[in-house]
Amino acid sequence: MNTPPPPRASSFPSVRVAALTSVALLLLAGCSGSGDHALGASAGGAKAAGSGRKVVLITHAGKDDAFWERVRKGAEAAAAKDGIELTYVNDADSAGQAQLVRDAVAERVDGIAVTLAKPAAMRAPVRAARAAGIPVVGLNSGIDEWKAQGLLEYFGQDESVAGTAVGNKLDEYRARHTLCVIHERGNVALEARCAGVKKTFDGDTENLYVEGTDPDAVNAALTARLRQDTSIDEVVTNGAQFALDAVKSVKEAGSTAKIATFDLNNDIVAAVRKGQVQFAVDQQPYLQGYLAVDALWLYRTNGNITGGGAAPVLTGPAFVTRTNVAAVAKFAAAGTR
Repeated sequence: MNTPPPPRASSFPSVRVAALTSVALLLLAGCSGSGDHALGASAGGAKAAGSGRKVVLITHAGKDDAFWERVRKGAEAAAAKDGIELTYVNDADSAGQAQLVRDAVAERVDGIAVTLAKPAAMRAPVRAARAAGIPVVGLNSGIDEWKAQGLLEYFGQDESVAGTAVGNKLDEYRARHTLCVIHERGNVALEARCAGVKKTFDGDTENLYVEGTDPDAVNAALTARLRQDTSIDEVVTNGAQFALDAVKSVKEAGSTAKIATFDLNNDIVAAVRKGQVQFAVDQQPYLQGYLAVDALWLYRTNGNITGGGAAPVLTGPAFVTRTNVAAVAKFAAAGTR
């Protein structure tokens, strides 16, 4: 998973979404694993009917990350409903993601939805999109930057608010020493989460930086830190897959630490049910993708801007614990929560 991505083509690959007869049919079409620049292949073979508008969703997703499949599914559902052609591309490297925005501008698409995990890298390409008259909305990352960069709207979780909520939750569990695992250096959303935990948690909070693209390295770093300091009684991860890594690390280290995580997937639902993970913070990625694409269609067809663009549209946080996990289990199994 550490292999560098192949050289980039001059324009982003097209992943078109047909306007299927129903959202249900779209979801049944399914999605395959991801690559560094595009996830899977066409979700529908027919040309989109309806508006005929072209929208591109550009994220900082890494390879084979189930979280982004949920974002993509939501975006595809909105595209099917609105009769637009959707292209989904991704690059975990900020320079690569910025180039994808430039490619979209060159293609003269009708709208761009973009994540701002590393905002500085996106300023120039976003400015170019706006100069070309292409509306841009933000999602998932960049809640403190979207307005400054001139985006129309933003859909996501306030990560600082989510972090403080987790800090309060850990106090309820009487934790005393929390290790907050950051799997991507420079990602403003992850930093904000851990800073929020530290702000409200009454015990000690420390950050552990790991290489998120290498599961073995994550496991080794986490296991070593737990062995070094037996006072760590809580591990907070910033992605569902890393919580599962933490379950393994805690066991290998002979630690008694509990585990909590930001973000949700089907495996985390099972882990919460078994008591392996105390709770998960659900920011509803499916909803983020859906709202971002739908917002661009509404703006293009009716001039709508949610809330006048004055405030973000929050999709989280919500806690999933053993007491309420059954209520979201079927949606997680379908890949929409």
